[in-house]
Amino acid sequence: MKRQLILEDGTVFRGEGFGSVKAAYGEIVFTTGMTGYQETLTDPSFYGQIVTFTYPLIGNYGINWNDFEAVTPYVKGVVVKEAASYPSNWRSTLTLDTFLKEKDIPGISGIDTRKLTRQIRAFGTLRAALCAENEDPAAVVKHLQAKRAVHDAVARVSTKKRYEMEGPGKHIALVDFGAKKSILTELSKRNCRVTVLPYDTTAADILQLQPDGVMLSNGPGNPKDVSCAVDMVKGILGKVPLFGICLGHQLFALACGADTFKLKFGHRGANHPVQDIQTGKTVITSQNHGYAVDEKSLAGTGLIVTERALNDGTIEGLAHRKYPAFTVQYHPEASPGPHDSNPLFDKFLTMVEKQKEEQTYAKTH
Repeated sequence: MKRQLILEDGTVFRGEGFGSVKAAYGEIVFTTGMTGYQETLTDPSFYGQIVTFTYPLIGNYGINWNDFEAVTPYVKGVVVKEAASYPSNWRSTLTLDTFLKEKDIPGISGIDTRKLTRQIRAFGTLRAALCAENEDPAAVVKHLQAKRAVHDAVARVSTKKRYEMEGPGKHIALVDFGAKKSILTELSKRNCRVTVLPYDTTAADILQLQPDGVMLSNGPGNPKDVSCAVDMVKGILGKVPLFGICLGHQLFALACGADTFKLKFGHRGANHPVQDIQTGKTVITSQNHGYAVDEKSLAGTGLIVTERALNDGTIEGLAHRKYPAFTVQYHPEASPGPHDSNPLFDKFLTMVEKQKEEQTYAKTH
């Protein structure tokens, strides 16, 4: 079954179709990890995107349900150099092709993903279509150029109802903008009791829960589309310790008065070096975002830059000068890895404990 990948600039790639036979339209991006394709396919932050895997062989260890980041995959399409037909892993329960068929997600293989990646890097992220070989490219391009951007991605991936994860430790409120399961896993490892909340939960509702700390999760799209969350962060800042990841990092910056901007082609993959400005230590991180915080906008916000991307110098970490709050652009919960920044969860819980001690002392003295 032949298939076309058509970009909005008119470029056409032709290859073999696999997965669903339906057509798909979305923003085309690339991710550079050598492993973790299951986590990528089920990461809500990839909502609405056609994902290109730069690693040349995808599907080689099959699919198993334990490694998913969400029950429902949100990617629109999958682009690979080669899709493995016969996975080799004792945990595998089905092939990538079968999984994509079951979830009605189309894929294309046999194209030059290196050329495609270089084109995205040169021209920036583009809209694209995965469609049948008999579709007229000119008509498809016209359709792509007329499509409007999605502005309610977070609303589509966030939990609709509040729910709890029991634990004997600290009570953490996790605001779900498209939270990965791995965040819950890391908090569970540390015995936390977690209340997961919809993206539009108000500051008053959060404070009424009297959590020991608040986490702002990852999620898809433009942070400026989630103005209700910016208002919420303003309402809790300084009243409870806060830790933000990815989209949560950007929302924190906006709430403090900073600005964000869209990157040319984003950061996606499991091999991005980030340096701690204070210590000089470099960690290898997992990333998945198309927006970043504008450093020129930090003046007067009370924010300091704590970490920086070594590839392009963009901001990867922020902390507040006055309040117990810090955020990172990357993913310390990354599964299957790398795990260099995993101790940030311990840093957050240490901050929470210190805040509780200070509050107790203030009440008794």
